[in-house]
Amino acid sequence: MGHLDKFVAGLFLVCSMHICPSISSNDDNFDEYYYITWNKDHVIRNRGSIVQLYMTQVRGGAAFMSKNSYGSGFFKMRIKLPGKESAGVVTAYYLTSGDHNTHDELDFEFLGNRAGKRYTVQTNIFIHGKGDREQRLTLWFDPTAHFHTYSILWNEFHIVFLVDDVPIREFKNNKRFGVSYPTQAMKVAASLWNGENWATDGGQTKINWTCEPFRAYFDEFNIDGCPANGINIGPCNAGNYWWNQKMYRKLNPTQQKAYQNVKNKYLNYDYCTDKPRYPVPPPECNHL
Repeated sequence: MGHLDKFVAGLFLVCSMHICPSISSNDDNFDEYYYITWNKDHVIRNRGSIVQLYMTQVRGGAAFMSKNSYGSGFFKMRIKLPGKESAGVVTAYYLTSGDHNTHDELDFEFLGNRAGKRYTVQTNIFIHGKGDREQRLTLWFDPTAHFHTYSILWNEFHIVFLVDDVPIREFKNNKRFGVSYPTQAMKVAASLWNGENWATDGGQTKINWTCEPFRAYFDEFNIDGCPANGINIGPCNAGNYWWNQKMYRKLNPTQQKAYQNVKNKYLNYDYCTDKPRYPVPPPECNHL
C-alpha cells in the first residue's frame, strides 16, 4: 500500500463520526432539484443519474443551478473531473446567493493541470460581496479516474468543506469577534469554465485546446437543506434540522485530527499566512 493509500485508509469517514446520517441519492432526480443555466447544448444526460458538462474553445463550458435557495444544510455531490491536459480548466461546485455586489458564496474550485500532475482544489468564502479568503490544497488521489464526493456543511456555528467525508476546511462563525458570516439564502450550482488566466501556475500555463472537449461528470443530486429566500434564514437555524444539532456544531477530536493531517500534508496556500497580501491578518484568521 502506497503512502497516499495509507493516508486515506487512516482517515476517518465523517459519517462514522456523526457528521451526516445516511442519505439516499435516488438514481435520477436532477430535474427535481436543478435546471441548466448556461449553454444547454454542452450538457449531456448520461444513463442513470450522471450529468456531463463539457467545454470547447468556440462554445465555452456549461452550468446548472438548484431551483431553490437554502439557508442551511448539508450539500454534497459526486464529481469526476476532466482528465488529459486539463490546465486552465476550472470545475466548480458551490453555493451562491447570486451575482450582486453583496452576495454570499461558498466555493469548491478544482484547478486543472498538465497531464501527470496533481489537481489542486481551491476553497473560497464570499460574505457580503467580499471574497479573497482562498485556501488551496493538493488532492491526494486522482480525481479524474473515479467519482469522489465533495460536501459543504453549513449551519449557524461553522462551515465545513469535505472531500470524501474528510474535513479540509473549517470556517467558524465568530461574529462576536467581528468576523463576518453568511446571512443570505444560497442556491447550489456547478459549472465548467475557462480559467486559464489564473487557474494553473498563476495563469502561466494555458489550455491545450487540442485536447478538447473537456468533460466533467456529476452525480447524486439530492439536496439536504432548509429552503429559504433572501436574508430571512433565521428559521433555518432551528434544531429540528439534523445538521443544526449539537453534535454538528464543531469538529470532534477525531475529525480535528484528520483535518490537521490534511492541512499539514496537502495545504499549499492559505490567505491567512500570506503576509505580503495581508500584513494584518483578517479577523477570522485569529480565531481558527
